[in-house]
Amino acid sequence: MKKYDVIIIGAGAAGLMAAGAAAQAGAHVALFEKMQQTGRKIGISGKGRCNLSNSAELPEFIQHFGKNGKFLRQAFSRFFSKELVELVESLGADVTLERGGRFFPTSGKALDIVEALNFWIKGTGVEVYRSAPVRKILVSDERIYGVKIADGEELSCSRVVIATGGLSYPKTGSTGDGFSFSEELGHTVVPPRPALVPLTSKDSFIPEISGLDLRNVQAQLLVDNKKVASHFGEISFTTFGVAGPIGIGLSGQAIDALHKKQSVQIHIDLKPALDYQKLDARLIRDLTTNYKDTIKTILRGLLPQKLIALCLHDCQIAPQTAAGTFPAAMRKKIVHWLKNFTVTINGHRSYDEAIITAGGVSLKEVSPKTMGSKKITGLYFAGEVLDLNADTGGYNLQAAFSTGWLAGKSAASFAKSDHS
Repeated sequence: MKKYDVIIIGAGAAGLMAAGAAAQAGAHVALFEKMQQTGRKIGISGKGRCNLSNSAELPEFIQHFGKNGKFLRQAFSRFFSKELVELVESLGADVTLERGGRFFPTSGKALDIVEALNFWIKGTGVEVYRSAPVRKILVSDERIYGVKIADGEELSCSRVVIATGGLSYPKTGSTGDGFSFSEELGHTVVPPRPALVPLTSKDSFIPEISGLDLRNVQAQLLVDNKKVASHFGEISFTTFGVAGPIGIGLSGQAIDALHKKQSVQIHIDLKPALDYQKLDARLIRDLTTNYKDTIKTILRGLLPQKLIALCLHDCQIAPQTAAGTFPAAMRKKIVHWLKNFTVTINGHRSYDEAIITAGGVSLKEVSPKTMGSKKITGLYFAGEVLDLNADTGGYNLQAAFSTGWLAGKSAASFAKSDHS
């Protein structure tokens, strides 16, 4: 039976980091990846550019993870954006800080980060097994003693790190294996669900505005008619609903509400730079200056073509209504519509389109100081398998790297103490 100090299951961001950190700490490490390539999800992250972290300070960073963010304080305190950037740059992958405090490889190629991490773990002596799925984690008396791989072979170790990811982008190998392993070992798994994913709508106008991108708009998420979140930026309309940074950014809270059978709407302020009074004054000016035109023509200065017909339909105004005789009541309707364009959300797209997975191994059963299991001696968790998720901006990848680093270091430390 082959013997290792630490076995890592999953070679994504968390697994690669855990393997390198454990080996660097002096442990004999094996890394098992069921796919042919390591780091496949890193390679497609950030639309192939890899937004690997964010320059936000620790308190702000933690806030992006909501109520579970405090769990990450220890991991971030040990290995944060500064340490991550220093590591990848020492491996030859230069990093650039871009708008919104987002760190990207200077080359613009996510694969440069994958290559750097592969180079690192090779240099630290990690034994990498590709196309090698782990079938079972072996436990006796609530203590890890090894793993069984697909061909039935058993390998000995005293420490295992589960870094198998969640369920998002399953073609990269994230098919929920870690959740199954964890439940088999007695851990509670908060029901997984897609997060940072496009939302769906059955509103009849959606097909008519498919392909439309709205920039510099303010969107509010309403749950049972109460505002719960607000995002500024870009929203995109597809054949099925909404996407883009706003749609995806609001998806987590929207999906939580839908699962609770609550009503969900997105209210879009198409002219956030103008309050009601200023927007009304703008429309009065346009109507007065162009009094010979129709309202349909006037609205071309305020709306993209695809929204003009929808606006007039919703406001029950004939497109050929003359500007010179336009009633004040109709004008007020248009102003209200421009400030409150509403989309009703009824669902979300699948894991195939989800950037991350919400839910996962309950944090109540994991030590934030070590990423170690509170139930099984020698078991550790890292990355998306944990019940942690944030919005876009590099936060989720940093969490994967930080929890991976801490899990790897902790596993190596305790594995070495087993020998002494």
